[in-house]
Amino acid sequence: MAITLVNPDNLPTVDVYRQVAIASGSRMVFVAGQVAWGAGGVTVGEDDLAAQVEQCYLNVATALAGAGGSFDDVAKLTVYVVDWTPDKMPLLLDGVSRAAGKLGVAPVPPATLIGVAALDVPEHLVEIEATAVLD
Repeated sequence: MAITLVNPDNLPTVDVYRQVAIASGSRMVFVAGQVAWGAGGVTVGEDDLAAQVEQCYLNVATALAGAGGSFDDVAKLTVYVVDWTPDKMPLLLDGVSRAAGKLGVAPVPPATLIGVAALDVPEHLVEIEATAVLD
């Protein structure tokens, strides 16, 4: 595994991600922002943030697999959420948890959450991009 995730002693420990990813691999993989499209290009979970987060994570996993990787190789996630407010956090975490259960992983690499006004189409509520490092 090319990624080691750590929480340094003098930074807060957050349950849903680690503060630092140390990469030792030789191939970088950049996954484009994944939205809640199913394989047929139809939006999954319209008006349901948790369902869309779940689908985005599943799509990131599919993209990583296409490059020969998995969530174990992710060094950084960036999550864009339309009209973000802190009260949406339980829905976001529910979607992450559901995806983690389906994938059998704990997707906890360093992450940045950014609130945005809009995404590519009005029905998309979230978009997730990933940077991975493979051996």
